[in-house]
Amino acid sequence: MFDLSSICSKDYANFYADIKDFADGLFYDERDALANMSNLASLLYHTLGDVNWVGYYLFKSGELVLGPFQGKPACVRISIGKGVCGTAAMKRETLRIPDVHQFEGHIACDGDTKAELVIPMIKKGVLLGVLDIDSTSKSRFSEEDQKALENIVDKLLVASDFVLKL
Repeated sequence: MFDLSSICSKDYANFYADIKDFADGLFYDERDALANMSNLASLLYHTLGDVNWVGYYLFKSGELVLGPFQGKPACVRISIGKGVCGTAAMKRETLRIPDVHQFEGHIACDGDTKAELVIPMIKKGVLLGVLDIDSTSKSRFSEEDQKALENIVDKLLVASDFVLKL
């Protein structure tokens, strides 16, 4: 049984260290990428607070395809360069968008979403997909959130066996 009560969003100084430690436990002795992505999406969804969707879009056949997630049903396919996810994938850089309605070409899978953080997953130079985190609050994600979550995604990439198409 997993007890998330030890992760306290009120203790912000240790919040991401606690999430990282919990993720390390989830990834321990597990190399399956799908299992690790699923558990990390759940962990982030249930601990970050003020998020309405956490999940992955995986790069397949030249587009992003919905992967493991927590939240409402979502768009299934996103073209590279389209919306926040497709743009982050194309640029291969994290996008932290304080107001998605100000992002030209935003794709509204959930009309309640106001802010978005999208982190590309790149391993050995290969784009695998993106981690997408949405919030119903404008400016929900800080630079600290971004850096900490980028580090957690790096841990996922190291811990998991992904099929790389070089």
